[in-house]
Amino acid sequence: MGMVSSCGRMTKPESHFKGWAKPGPIPPGALTGHPAVEPGETLDAISGYYRLFQLENGHRFSTDDVLTAWYGTTWAPCARTVLDLGSGIGSVGMISAWRLQAARFVTVEAQPESVRLARKSGEWNGVKERYEIRQGDFRLPDALGPDERFDLVLGSPPYFPLGSGVEGDHPQKIACRFETLGTVADYCATAAKHLESGGFFACVFPVAPEEQERRMREAAKEAGLVIVRMRRIVLREAERPLLGLFGMMRAADLPEWMRTRTWEEPPMIIRTREGAIHPEYSVVKLSFGFPP
Repeated sequence: MGMVSSCGRMTKPESHFKGWAKPGPIPPGALTGHPAVEPGETLDAISGYYRLFQLENGHRFSTDDVLTAWYGTTWAPCARTVLDLGSGIGSVGMISAWRLQAARFVTVEAQPESVRLARKSGEWNGVKERYEIRQGDFRLPDALGPDERFDLVLGSPPYFPLGSGVEGDHPQKIACRFETLGTVADYCATAAKHLESGGFFACVFPVAPEEQERRMREAAKEAGLVIVRMRRIVLREAERPLLGLFGMMRAADLPEWMRTRTWEEPPMIIRTREGAIHPEYSVVKLSFGFPP
């Protein structure tokens, strides 16, 4: 955030953080301090000078969200229109909007509190004119028009069926972790329906246990999608991958020989055995405006 001058006006925010130069545009919120942070909220750095409003005790953005935004925008670098399904507080969408400065966004989120926070972040980051936040259940017909199509669709689905684990102490957390408002199959079906010709759908989902990866693959196939590429995520070096990034296209948009193939990239390691940020991930973080 910018500093307050002796005259009470906000000044230009700090350009460096621990030796790292912040890239990208300076949003209006960094110069004005508006919208204000309310009790129970935090305002946290994401890409470059962008910030994200979050609840202190609610759902907070994670590595899963960051990587979804990175993967989708990396493999659809000229996307003009973007749809973020189950967009939550806006972490995936805001990072993607930072990377795709000319793209127009539609996001759909069912939880009113998450929508409220996302709208505050949109105002802070100066993206309101190209970033539409809709409150609703994307599975319902009134959430998206039948003819709406997008070059890039993003999704960070909840991972677990209801009743399969400890659900947490906050409604926002429960809906982000458990399938109260849609399964990975719903995300795939909606993405397939609203992809533009040649469009790309990126999402994150567990690859362990094996049943979870099987659910992902079956959901894609049922929706008429082909997983054209994927990358497993190792949270700590020498441990087994727990998550996977999946990049999909409609089978109808691919030559027949590609419809049964998936290019599997080398796993990405987030932290070394000693707990430090892995060298590759440090460089990847730079690409979406995070300090290395």
